[in-house]
Amino acid sequence: MNDIRRTILWVIFGFSMVLLWDQWQVHNGNKTTFFPSMSPVVQAPEPGLTAPAGAPTAAHQGTAAVPGQPMPVATPPAPVAHELVEVTTDVYRLRFDNEGGALVYAELRKYADMADKSKGFVLLDQSPARVYVAQSGLIGGVAGNTYPTHKTMMHVVPGPRTLPDGENELNIRFESPDLGGLKLVKTWTIKRSTYDMAVRHEVLNTGSTAASPQLYLQLVRDGNKPPGESSFYSTFTGPAVYTDEKKYHKVEFKDIKNKKFDIPPQANNGYIAMVQHYFATAWLLPNGMPRELHMEAADLGLPTPDCCYRVQMITPLGSIAPGASKAVEAHLFAGPEIEKTLEALAPGLELVKDYGWLTILAKPLYWLLDKLQSFIGNWGWSIVALVLLLKAAFYWLNAKAYASMAKMKAVNPKIVEMRERLKGQPQQMQQEMMRIYREEKVNPMGGCFPIMIQIPVFIALYWVLLSSVEMRNAPWILWIHDLSSKDPFYILPVLMTLTTLLQTALNPAPPDPLQAKMMWIMPLAFSVMFFAFPAGLVLYWITNNVLSIAQQSIINTRMGVPLQFNLPKFK
Repeated sequence: MNDIRRTILWVIFGFSMVLLWDQWQVHNGNKTTFFPSMSPVVQAPEPGLTAPAGAPTAAHQGTAAVPGQPMPVATPPAPVAHELVEVTTDVYRLRFDNEGGALVYAELRKYADMADKSKGFVLLDQSPARVYVAQSGLIGGVAGNTYPTHKTMMHVVPGPRTLPDGENELNIRFESPDLGGLKLVKTWTIKRSTYDMAVRHEVLNTGSTAASPQLYLQLVRDGNKPPGESSFYSTFTGPAVYTDEKKYHKVEFKDIKNKKFDIPPQANNGYIAMVQHYFATAWLLPNGMPRELHMEAADLGLPTPDCCYRVQMITPLGSIAPGASKAVEAHLFAGPEIEKTLEALAPGLELVKDYGWLTILAKPLYWLLDKLQSFIGNWGWSIVALVLLLKAAFYWLNAKAYASMAKMKAVNPKIVEMRERLKGQPQQMQQEMMRIYREEKVNPMGGCFPIMIQIPVFIALYWVLLSSVEMRNAPWILWIHDLSSKDPFYILPVLMTLTTLLQTALNPAPPDPLQAKMMWIMPLAFSVMFFAFPAGLVLYWITNNVLSIAQQSIINTRMGVPLQFNLPKFK
């Protein structure tokens, strides 16, 4: 029975690792290994077809047609010279293109680049190596008539380009020429110390007839992982959509290319986003405004590999009479995935920081970790304190598990002797083993269930530490200057391996030689993985190991079971 208990423990351990890997893949946007579901194929209308009555009737100018709309007509030669407008605030270094008034570069000054700490982290960029931009414009013109789009050359209104001391906001204004009887005035408002930019779209009808344009907002990026992203514990990169009805839905780039995704085609709330490890961008519209949602692969003819993918919102502006105007204020978030900030901006926006199926456990764990950090002032010590609190909360469960293991250790010599005596008689051996357990009042499963209950909590904590941007470039002590990067000297992984082996040595050795070998091989193989893990995750695991060893030693001593190191025998 002791063999059975050990086997079950290792099965639980192995199954937990498989589940962790599976949810890791789901977190990255892959389909689950065990219960894959076939998503309906979204058939986009073929370009050139006219949309049905009541649907948007629009055409993109430039890169690609809007699904269901006529192909765009070429824009007349631009009367405005091409210009890039550079803007600096306390948190941003931005670059706007007067071609459509698009945001084509965003450097986050308070988040250092992982490769060069002297530079800020570049989130948005348009270069030969990368494409990741935020665009907007108007569609809905009749055949042969186009409105200002993200490809229209716009006039830049002169003004300050650096947020001066004492000022809280900076405005960048773009004005389009008259196209199709409409003029678009786009005003970006960047506020101090925030990653939320207001974008006011004012549409003026300069023609002689009423017009019913639609405003589109889109995020376009290539399909590559962010520079420097670890392939060992890769996280999801790609577009996401949120609506109150369907909630949060992320889509892999390959599913967009193959048109195998299922997003709500229409809504009157929610947002569109591009998500990557630690950072995200999202277009936000006021709740109650109707909108259509689209995703597509778009060949922009750029030298960037695997380019490009677009997630888009389209909202009707209604009828605008001649000489009248209408304005819509959208918001663009481009910054770090800090839960409190995201929650304050829009319902459901905090979900871009994705914990997967363990969100219900991960969110309170992050809340507690954040509270500890605000009190302690160091994320490394906050991790240690959080594990201490979790061990305290599970103290009695662990006590039962370790007490059961101590009893098993005490009766182990009897089991070994019995196995030798009844070798070759499996049925009699099983009966004798059950008799020993009854007489000694030992439950061979007593150490399993308390540990099983805790597994989801510690997996959730794993995702909290892996997903929290606060760990990025956060120091702990001495040589650990970044809890989100691996230990440069591998000291923590070595300590983690030693504590794991020590914990294994303190456990009772299974009588079965094969199981005894597996008791050492599996933890050792598991420990090797941690050499590539972020220092914060390794610190959390070391703390958990040390506290488990201490508690196990105390319980063994109280029960009169002497500490004994069961070293491996691989002969």
